[in-house]
Amino acid sequence: MKTSTLNTRFLSHGTLGSKDLEATRRFYEEFLGLEVVRTSHVSLMVRLGGNHVYAVVLTKNKEPMPRCYHNGLDVHTDAEVDEAWRLCTEHAEKWGLHDIQKPSERHGTYSFLFWDGDDNAWEILSNPAGGYTWIFEQGDLEGRGHFEKGFRQKRPDARTDEAG
Repeated sequence: MKTSTLNTRFLSHGTLGSKDLEATRRFYEEFLGLEVVRTSHVSLMVRLGGNHVYAVVLTKNKEPMPRCYHNGLDVHTDAEVDEAWRLCTEHAEKWGLHDIQKPSERHGTYSFLFWDGDDNAWEILSNPAGGYTWIFEQGDLEGRGHFEKGFRQKRPDARTDEAG
């Protein structure tokens, strides 16, 4: 572990914007399956499967979230990614989903991105237990790093060649 100037101990939260907290809450609970609590008349907190939370804040004139700032939701298998893509496409009008990209392999996972009615970007991806923690086990990467072809084979859940 490297020493640092600040003595921080836990990456506890991030922040998302919302154009309509009630609609956002319904979407998060009913579609994404997130746990939601109301924290004030202008905010919510959400989480799923761990201790990291997002504060969701009512935001006037909210700008669309750029693709590189997306939020990831893990599923177990590639088939679940495909099913999530199908459901996002099927329910797009109801929830205001847009720019739903087709699933593909990228940075060691199989995933797709979409934007919700608040213009927040989401990625549904297949990942081993622990999410991206497996990448920390790789250490610092060189060259194209996690964009290298075949990088997915470095995952702890990658299938081994049974013939040899």
